[in-house]
Amino acid sequence: MLRFLADENFKGAITRGLMRREPDLDLVRVQDVGLSGADDPDILAWTTQSGRILLTHDLATIPDFALERIAAGESMCGVFVVPRRLAVRQVIEDVLFLAGETTPEEWTGIVFYLPL
Repeated sequence: MLRFLADENFKGAITRGLMRREPDLDLVRVQDVGLSGADDPDILAWTTQSGRILLTHDLATIPDFALERIAAGESMCGVFVVPRRLAVRQVIEDVLFLAGETTPEEWTGIVFYLPL
């Protein structure tokens, strides 16, 4: 199963809904691991070291930093970019589907935009 890190401004309703639907989901928030206020490259480095896919609403900077990591030959566990306009229920369904039906290796070096 996939492991996740929710970005600092990721909707709490989504993280709570994910944990309610799948209590065994391995999901932590930036705030839980001492990364509040950290720069995007530091967050991406932490996800790589921890083997976690980043869940983010940040369409403006995270994808660019992720692609820079890839271009520089650095590894990255993956990023799921979730537009804020998506319904909470849809995001939960999509993330749970991906968590249960795909492997971490499939997302290495990938920036993926939801919805499915």
